[in-house]
Amino acid sequence: MSFFTSPQVQVSSKAIELLNGVLGKENISTAESVRDHHSRDESSLQAFLPDCVVFPKDTLQVSECMKICYAHSLPVIPFGTGTGLEGGITAVKGGVCMDLSHMKQILSVNQEDFDCTVQPGVTRMMLNSDLRATGLWFPVDPGADASLCGMAATSASGTNAVRYGTMRENVMNLEVVLSNGDVLHSAGGGRRTRKTAAGYNMTNLFVGSEGTLGVITQATLRLYGIPEATLSAVCQFQSVQSAVDATVATLQAGIPIARIEFLDDVQMKACINYSNLEGLQELSTLFLEFHGTDDSVKAQADVVGEIVQLNEGSDFMYATEAEDRNKLWTARHSAFYAASSLRPGSRILTTDVCVPISELPEIITQTKNDISKSSLLGPIVGHVGDGNFHTLLLIDPEDESERKIAKDLANRMAQRALAVGGTCTGEHGIGIGKRHLLAEELGQVGIQTMRSIKEALDPKGIMNPGKVFL
Repeated sequence: MSFFTSPQVQVSSKAIELLNGVLGKENISTAESVRDHHSRDESSLQAFLPDCVVFPKDTLQVSECMKICYAHSLPVIPFGTGTGLEGGITAVKGGVCMDLSHMKQILSVNQEDFDCTVQPGVTRMMLNSDLRATGLWFPVDPGADASLCGMAATSASGTNAVRYGTMRENVMNLEVVLSNGDVLHSAGGGRRTRKTAAGYNMTNLFVGSEGTLGVITQATLRLYGIPEATLSAVCQFQSVQSAVDATVATLQAGIPIARIEFLDDVQMKACINYSNLEGLQELSTLFLEFHGTDDSVKAQADVVGEIVQLNEGSDFMYATEAEDRNKLWTARHSAFYAASSLRPGSRILTTDVCVPISELPEIITQTKNDISKSSLLGPIVGHVGDGNFHTLLLIDPEDESERKIAKDLANRMAQRALAVGGTCTGEHGIGIGKRHLLAEELGQVGIQTMRSIKEALDPKGIMNPGKVFL
C-alpha cells in the first residue's frame, strides 16, 4: 500500500527535543519504517505517515507528552495494536503517533468483585491468559488480539456480545489523559462499582470516542466466571433466509445462547479451504456456542436443534472437546484472512452494520443479492445474535473502478440499515471510512452536540484529527 505524508504539520526540532526530555531518545522515532508501521490499520483505506512515533511507559509520561503537543498544537494519534478497520489510527494531518504498547501492566484483579484494571498495552488474550488460574475471564472478543483500551476506544464487541454485551456494557471506569495533559478518571479515582447515578456518564462518553477526546491510559473492566460447561455446534442451511430465520427464532425463544455466528456460502468456501474444516459444505452456516452447566447446555442445544430443524437446517455437528471448539472458533476468527485467500493479491474493503433483529433476514438477503449482481467477491459474516453483520469485499488495490464498486456496495448496505432503524456501524467505528454516514444517522442536532463536546475537551483540535467528523 502506498502512503501519504502530510504537509499540514511538521513536528519541530524543538518539540522533538522536549519529547526526548520526557521519554528518552530511545522511546521516540522518526525512522520511516517505524512511521510506516504506524500509518495504517487492517483496512484498505489510505495510509498516512505520522511525523514521529513516541512510546510512553506510564500515565505521567503520556500527560507530559500531551502538554508538549498541546503547547505546540501538534496532532496526537493514540495507537494500540493497529487492528482497526476504518482508518482510525492513520495520521491524516501528520503529527505524533502515541504507541501505548509499552504500558502493559495488569494493575489489579479483584476476584471477589469480578473486575480488573489494565493499562493500554494489555491485550484481551494477555488478560485472559493471566486470569486463567482465577476461574475468571473477559469475554468481549472482536477476533483480533486487540488492546483492551483500544477496544474501549472503538466500542468493540464480537462473537460473545449476544450474551455478555459489548465494551459499553463492560467498562466500569477509564483513566483518560485529555488534550491539555490533565488526567481524568471518568467515574472518579479508584471507583469500580457495577452501577452509579452520580452525574453524567463520562465513561461511555469515551467508549467509542476513537481517540478524538483523549488518550485512554487505564480501563477498569467487568469479569465473568468461566462457564462450568461449554458446547459448540455447527448447522447448515440451503439458503441465507433459513439460517437467519433460525437465528431470529432462537433469540425470540429466550435461549441464553453465548455465540451465534453466521457465515454465507462464499465465506464457508474460504474457511473450509483455509482452516481445513472437514465434513462441512459450502452452504449458509451457523456456528453456535452454549455456556452453563452440563444439563443446561444440553437443554439449550436441544431446543435450538428443534428450531433449526423447523427452518430446514441440518443436524448439529457438535464440538465438545476444547481442541475441537478451538479449531471451530479459530476458523471463524480467521474469516478475514480466509476471505483474502479467495483472491490472492487482493485487498479487503470491509464494512459492518447493525439492525433490529426482526429486520436481519431481509437486509442480509438484500445485501447478498446486491453483491451477487456486482463483479466482486464479497463473503458475508455476522454476529447475528445482536443484529450485526459484515461484508468482506475483495478488490484489486490498483483498480479504482473496483474500489468504487465496493464503496457503492458498502454505502447501499449502510443506507438499507439506516432505513430500518439500524446503524451504519455496529462495532468497526466511524474512523475516516464512515464519516459521511454519521451525519445522516445522528442528524444535524446530534452532530452539532458531538462537535460541542469535542470542542470543549479538545479546543485546539489535536486529538486524532480528521476522524469521526467530516
